[in-house]
Amino acid sequence: MLIPVKVKQIVLDQTMNPVVLLGEPEGNQVLPIWVGPFEAQAIALAMQGILTPRPLTHDLLRSLCENLGAEVNKVLVQDIRDGTYYAELYLRQGDREVVVDARPSDAIALALRTNAPLYITEKVAAYTLNAEDLVSEDQAEELQQMLADIKPEEDKKRLH
Repeated sequence: MLIPVKVKQIVLDQTMNPVVLLGEPEGNQVLPIWVGPFEAQAIALAMQGILTPRPLTHDLLRSLCENLGAEVNKVLVQDIRDGTYYAELYLRQGDREVVVDARPSDAIALALRTNAPLYITEKVAAYTLNAEDLVSEDQAEELQQMLADIKPEEDKKRLH
């Protein structure tokens, strides 16, 4: 069974590493996925609807899919092995489905740009935590400010 999730927020852990929190739309349980700062920025930009003057990698992937007639049907964080999460992109091109292995951070950034639904498996859901035990509001605000400072505001444009 697949469990639908959304990106609840991006926070910093105690060592200032960004963590994407995936969770069911209604509910307090979240799946923390540690990502790099650039991946966190790409996810945050997509969450805020900000378009950069030149395409980032995930914008390029979206454009490639569109130009090749492929649609991102869903993203699935489907496994965890040795502390590493594994994700898959499900692409539809005509009547053909293609499943592509991906890092969760890249898959999430692409899903947000294509409005594709995000899912986790029951196996992965076993690693969820209570959000209130994991994150302070100050940490979330600090990360948002840090991500905003990575790129000057004048280089950003709002998506419609």
